[in-house]
Amino acid sequence: MPTVDRGDTRIWTRRTSREEWLRWALLFATVALFVWCWQVMTETTIWAFVWDAPVQAVDIGDRMWPPRWSYIERLWWPLWDTLNIATLGTLLGIVLAVPTAFMAARNTTPSAWLVRPVALFIIVASRSINSLIWALLLVAIIGPGVLAGIIAIGLRSIGFIGKLLYEAIEEVDESQVEAVRATGASPAQIVDYAIVPQILPAFVGISVFRWDINIRESTILGLVGAGGIGLQLQASLNVLAWPQVTLILLCILVTVIVSEWVSAQVRAAVS
Repeated sequence: MPTVDRGDTRIWTRRTSREEWLRWALLFATVALFVWCWQVMTETTIWAFVWDAPVQAVDIGDRMWPPRWSYIERLWWPLWDTLNIATLGTLLGIVLAVPTAFMAARNTTPSAWLVRPVALFIIVASRSINSLIWALLLVAIIGPGVLAGIIAIGLRSIGFIGKLLYEAIEEVDESQVEAVRATGASPAQIVDYAIVPQILPAFVGISVFRWDINIRESTILGLVGAGGIGLQLQASLNVLAWPQVTLILLCILVTVIVSEWVSAQVRAAVS
């Protein structure tokens, strides 16, 4: 601990003078950076709109209530499409992510110098691109519809499932692996009898958790033409049908709550 000599008295100080000056310089630099970033962000802001925002929010709120309950009949099929997009997209992501995870894990990859970097690149690329961007690209390539949404969700899920799964593979108990290897088992048998049983609970939890996330993401893919209830939301927003928007948002909220409950129950059962 730094001390300061004042005659015969030694006074304890928390920081030295140099550390104190560095602390204040860092604080000043942080404030200056914040001010500069604020100026950049608000350079094109029309403050008249900002001050009027509360009034506009109240006005839209009045238009959105009450919900148009009669519109619910037109939401069942789009909601079903949304669930299919999330579920089938998650399954597609699992099919692609599992081999990718085994190729990315240090203890199961066929080649640490060639295969593993490629697998890690696939995982990073998948996680770097949002599902909405994937949907935009796929709608342009294969056209609008549910198929584009399913593939978009699947491509987005590879990174999430693959990263968590390969980390789980690398953390397995090597003593069990060595015990199975000592019996003369083949590499495939080692994976089947020593690694898979250890990562199975984590795999189920990761998959269900990703499905829960995909339910939420699939609700907005329709905004770019990838099917689901988002199409109805976009159509209602285009014609300023605010009571319909309220009903759609309520349906999305209920769906997300149910998926969250299902996800929690399954993860609790396998933990």
